Amino acid sequence: MTQERPSPAAVSPDPATPAAVVTVPVRRFPVPARHRRTLYVLAVLALLAQMAFAMVTTAVRQTPTIDEPVYVGTATVYLREHSLRFNPEHPPLGKLVIAGGLAFAHPRLDPAFEGDQTELGRSVLYESGNDPWRLMLAARLPMIALTLLFGLVVLAFARDLSGPPGGLLALALYAFSPDVIAHGSLATLDVPAAGFLLTSVWALWRARERPRLHLPLAGAALGAALATRMSALPAVPVLLLLAALSVRHADGRGAERPATARSLRRAAVAAGTVGLVAVAVVWAAYLAVDPRLRWTAPDTLPDLHGLRALAVDALPLPRAYADGMAVQFGFEDSTFEGFLFGRHYSGALWYYLPAAVLVKTPLGMLALWLAGTAALLAVPRLRAAAPYLLVPAAVLTAAAMTGSRDFGVRYVVFLPVFGAVAAACVTALRRRWADAAAAALVAFVAVSSLRTFPYYLQYSNEAFGGTSKTHLRLHDSNVDWGQDLGLLADRLRESYPGERVWLVYKGSGVPAHYGIDAADPRKVPEDRVHGLLVVSDSSVAKAEGRLAELIAGSEPIDEVGHSITIYRRG
Repeated sequence: MTQERPSPAAVSPDPATPAAVVTVPVRRFPVPARHRRTLYVLAVLALLAQMAFAMVTTAVRQTPTIDEPVYVGTATVYLREHSLRFNPEHPPLGKLVIAGGLAFAHPRLDPAFEGDQTELGRSVLYESGNDPWRLMLAARLPMIALTLLFGLVVLAFARDLSGPPGGLLALALYAFSPDVIAHGSLATLDVPAAGFLLTSVWALWRARERPRLHLPLAGAALGAALATRMSALPAVPVLLLLAALSVRHADGRGAERPATARSLRRAAVAAGTVGLVAVAVVWAAYLAVDPRLRWTAPDTLPDLHGLRALAVDALPLPRAYADGMAVQFGFEDSTFEGFLFGRHYSGALWYYLPAAVLVKTPLGMLALWLAGTAALLAVPRLRAAAPYLLVPAAVLTAAAMTGSRDFGVRYVVFLPVFGAVAAACVTALRRRWADAAAAALVAFVAVSSLRTFPYYLQYSNEAFGGTSKTHLRLHDSNVDWGQDLGLLADRLRESYPGERVWLVYKGSGVPAHYGIDAADPRKVPEDRVHGLLVVSDSSVAKAEGRLAELIAGSEPIDEVGHSITIYRRG
């Protein structure tokens, strides 16, 4: 590409004497397309490598969180006995992924074990001759790989909507999300379910152009989400309607044209195809565990009545799935304790999850979610994507807000997944100021995320004091999920050797296994509790009665992982 400009030699030294203007070419050197592609691929690989490093580093150093031993124990039973009898409240696919990693660790299972699923996890990790560090890493690595693959889905979906810059922006938000890193590095089910749902929505979006190829893929991804967590069920009617909408578009019929009997039939067939494939995937997950589908309902199964009973009985899914739904309904009928902004309460607050998301999401990410949503609704060529991105996320969020368990933002971890794709739409504004602002906000997110390394589970944004202050506002899986027992053992050994330790630990780990010799201070008279009082921050947040008195009479002297506080009692 050339541009004409006057040659200095052609300009007369005498301004009164006109001179002929002679032009010479000035050549610009644009980056060749192949080099741009190479740079783009390198940027993608760098983002994923950063995310992988953060997740693996976290997975290596954390002891089991509260839910993980149950999943690891259940996955071990899948491998050794092909039995569905444990953990029916969650479908088997996520635990089959965990089992895929455990297969390389060859976990031992006590054939004489008898007990519930909590005791099973403790038995497998600590009482059967297994190395819990090795076993937990083997269980977590498949989830880390799956989380990285979902990053590619985020990239591809955003590229489809807003081009390569949007894809890179979306991947950056996903790769630096503290919540996705934290829960993607654990052997739990929240991130896989969210990733499968986004994959299904992306396939439905692509079905607008090639429905025969992408509708079955959308059904398979939806089935994978349903076979991972039952919390995906509220999204089913939304995604079936989106399947019908995609086929209407593929037929060349938008909302401006009236529906005909033929178009309605094709829309119904599209929704039915997605639904049938999803059901088939759920059945396949159960059959993969036990081809004979041997199942005995637990004695503690709650009785269902009314609409709940009708909904459970109407689902064309295995009986074990239906009974698992009954267990979940039983949880929803229970009363749990919560903690929000220093308030300890019983029951559930409808605004808990929005408030927790506000605390635990990087400020730049929140701004880009809002800006991307605005662009999605304002830019004409993007409006068609709004139902695909916004409606499923809104329905799932509303469903989660009605739950009885105010335990953490992991229940809405789909928000940073869907939100990353929506945020990419800001690049469609084609304004230099918008590009500069988006780049600055992404950089802000990256810095905020990197500053919390390696304490991603405990993250909170700068407006709420940062990671070290999260325990003052939230509890449970937002900050203290039992993950720092190993760090506590190291701290006690290095900084407080030989001192008497009293421990109130919220988690599934076994302190003695990590070399912590401690007793429960609540089981002896208060005047006998001297030395170090170590309390998980979730227990501090909900302390009442005896524990509250012990804490009040102690002096905080140290903290471990921003999730455990060490006090000294004279």
